[in-house]
Order: sequence, then structure tokens, then C-alpha cells
Amino acid sequence: MASKNEDKMALGAKNIKFMIAGLLVMAAGFLLLSGGGSSDPDVFNYAMFDWRRLVAAPIVIVAGIVLEIVAIMGRFKEEE
Repeated sequence: MASKNEDKMALGAKNIKFMIAGLLVMAAGFLLLSGGGSSDPDVFNYAMFDWRRLVAAPIVIVAGIVLEIVAIMGRFKEEE
């Protein structure tokens, strides 16, 4: 009674591509979030609270997380 043991990866090639894309999108979101600090602690910099950091960056990061969920949970037909 030999069981058929196939050497298959848990995730397919499309899933891995989606995972890499999700990581890149999240990295872009964190890059959008960075910056805006002031070298002088006595001076308040209003650039910390601009649209890019408060709205765009979190949306891009959440989009990357959604891509990661799709990459892990999605079942794609593999081209052979």
C-alpha cells in the first residue's frame, strides 16, 4: 500500500507572484508614510499631517494586506 506522494508546493506560482506584489505594495505604503519629521524639536511641522500620510498611505498598506490574503486564500488554475 504505497501512497502517492507528489512533490507539490502549498502555493502555486500565481499565489507567490501575488504575495510578492502584496509585499511591494505594502512597502510602497510605508514609504508614503515616512518622512515629515523636524530636525528641531521646538518647531512643529504640519507636513506630518498631510493627505499623503493620513489617507493615501494607510489605503495603500491595506491594499497590500488584501493582496496577501488573496495570495494565500486564492485558488488559481495552474498553467501546465
